Amino acid sequence: MMPVSMVGRAGELAELDRAWSAVVAGRGRTPAVAVVSGGAGVGKSLLVSAALDVFTPRPAVVLSGAARVHSPAPYDWLAAVLSGRDTSRLDLPTDALAWLAQHPEAPRERYAPGALLRLAVRTVRLLVGDGPAVVVVEDLHALDPASLNLIGELATAPDLPALLVVATRPAEEAVTPDLALRALSRLCGVRGVVRQHLGPLRPGEVAEVLTQVYAGTRPSGRLVTSLWRRTGGNPFALTELLATHAGQPLEALLRPAPSPRTAAVPRPAGGRRRTPPRAADPSAPDGAELTGREIEVLGCLVAGMSNKQVAKALGISVRTVTVHVSNLLRKTGAASRTEVALWAVRHRLPVTAPVDG
Repeated sequence: MMPVSMVGRAGELAELDRAWSAVVAGRGRTPAVAVVSGGAGVGKSLLVSAALDVFTPRPAVVLSGAARVHSPAPYDWLAAVLSGRDTSRLDLPTDALAWLAQHPEAPRERYAPGALLRLAVRTVRLLVGDGPAVVVVEDLHALDPASLNLIGELATAPDLPALLVVATRPAEEAVTPDLALRALSRLCGVRGVVRQHLGPLRPGEVAEVLTQVYAGTRPSGRLVTSLWRRTGGNPFALTELLATHAGQPLEALLRPAPSPRTAAVPRPAGGRRRTPPRAADPSAPDGAELTGREIEVLGCLVAGMSNKQVAKALGISVRTVTVHVSNLLRKTGAASRTEVALWAVRHRLPVTAPVDG
């Protein structure tokens, strides 16, 4: 039986496994490349993680890095790869390595861009060694220009025994759409590239998820259709909704979310009762006017982060996060953190969720 997280993704998982087998067999003079695209919450990272679990033989080396969503800097992806690694044996200039790893004590003087790019490629080569390796790029859409250029160079690097797996949202959702589109065009132009786009789950796949979660229970067509419409078929939204109803009967999923309560507004002395501000209608995408910081917090909620994790990711206090969450609930008319995350998914808001490095 297919794991819940991989329902609807069996074909993509098998395709990545075949690409890995080609690397292990030593076919091709350049890395094998796989590009996995899709919107927020469709399961790109889960697919890559599942692939790493089934690859046989196990990769000798796995290099994984992601963008730094806040305060990005050149070569963020490589800095994430180097973080926590023993680099003392790498045959590289110490000052260049410190700069690429973004060490606080790195010298102010930097190499010329071309020289630094060559050193970045060499760093990856030394880490990969004899391989075979898997090189994972999470959230290419949020990468800095230097990292985008590096990933493009790695895709065509001769004699690099690796499978390069890139996960990304569509280029139009990127921090720098033009540069992301250029990088994706370069990657997709590589001979034999595996190109995958993950869309929402179909109703039948939603039914399969329900059947597995509620073992021995066959969901009704009405329930499946309701959940499919409610979540847009988004796997993350679906699993979050199921998590909030854990331990309840299957049909409890049909119950509408409770309406948010409006606190009583005290009557000012000698005056009329003030009318409380109306909550935004969750069915209307334009009903809520969110600030830039609220959108950042919303992205964290979509990623399933706790208030403490949000505070750490955004560099603000937990108390401030609580205020922003309260404002989001009020503005969107949502009754819970999960409901406001679903609101964002339904309206396809371009929120950017921080990722693990």
